Amino acid sequence: MQVTFELLSRYSDVLATQWLFIVSIVGAVGTSLWLHQFPSLSREDFQIIFILAILFIAVKGLEQSGLLAWLSQKIERGTFLTVRLICVTFFLSMLVTNDVALLVMVPLTLELNTNRKDVLVILEALAANAGSALTPFGNPQNLFIYWYYHLNLKAFITAIAPFSLLFLVLLTLTAFAVRLRKDKMPHSPCLQPHHTAWIYLMLLLLVVLTVLRVLPVSIGCVVVAYALIFDRKSLNIDYSLLFTLISFLIITENMREILTVRLEHSTHIFLFSALASQVISNVPAALLFAKFTPHWHALLWGTNVGGFGSLMGSLANVIAYRLYLAHSGTKRHLAFTLKFFLFGYVAFAIGICMYFVLPG
Repeated sequence: MQVTFELLSRYSDVLATQWLFIVSIVGAVGTSLWLHQFPSLSREDFQIIFILAILFIAVKGLEQSGLLAWLSQKIERGTFLTVRLICVTFFLSMLVTNDVALLVMVPLTLELNTNRKDVLVILEALAANAGSALTPFGNPQNLFIYWYYHLNLKAFITAIAPFSLLFLVLLTLTAFAVRLRKDKMPHSPCLQPHHTAWIYLMLLLLVVLTVLRVLPVSIGCVVVAYALIFDRKSLNIDYSLLFTLISFLIITENMREILTVRLEHSTHIFLFSALASQVISNVPAALLFAKFTPHWHALLWGTNVGGFGSLMGSLANVIAYRLYLAHSGTKRHLAFTLKFFLFGYVAFAIGICMYFVLPG
């Protein structure tokens, strides 16, 4: 009886932490069987996975160097900690994409000497999605829409600024309402980062420049080579997340063949792209619907609003969620999952209301 209980407990823990990976595998296999074809990925898909892998390696190296713990000591001093975390995440995501912003901010947040880290991570995920919406290079779907429709920077920012800036105000007000307390066991005041922190900062810069297409993707081999030769511990990244993303990319390619609809009205484009993002994420939703509409404004809003809500809505959601669950100091994963969905769908509903209320 005791053995059975332990097995059930172990399986429940696996489901609580790996359910997204399981669902993605089932989705990839199911859609491939539906189309009677073997799952395949394009060269661009493999580039995305490679860039994410080297991002994880660089951030893992920074984490192990003690730099993030040292920074957490600095950022947690003073008042309005939650507001500072949200604002830094928001503006950072505008410059280096929402995924990179969360890969930096979530591990830092999890090292903080404070409670309510679950709420902090969720608000950071919302801030990253809202902040990244403001620039063409803030997230992948923005970059695609910007280039696909040959937009100019002024028109792009003017169209999405109300969404992004209003969410900055709402998230800041929410941050003021979050009360934090310091844990009883403080960090050591003598904590200093290892010299490898500077090396990993340079490697992270190489990765960011690769993401922004300033450097070729092949430059990422420098990160892998350094880790293999000098610091193999930094290779201990979340591989289940990488396989989850591979499965999502397979689902994306399959769904583009399954869903062949034509929508003409801008309201339909907004609603269907936002809702489709909840299932196939906002990047493939942008790729899917752009083929069938000239209404880039509605598609831009729909895919960015669709980044809220479910975990599948945005890759940034998956990253924040998995980083939280993978951290050794976190617990109550089911409660965190429920809170993530609650906050996400409240933001999703607000975003939909914004589209219909604000002049466009």
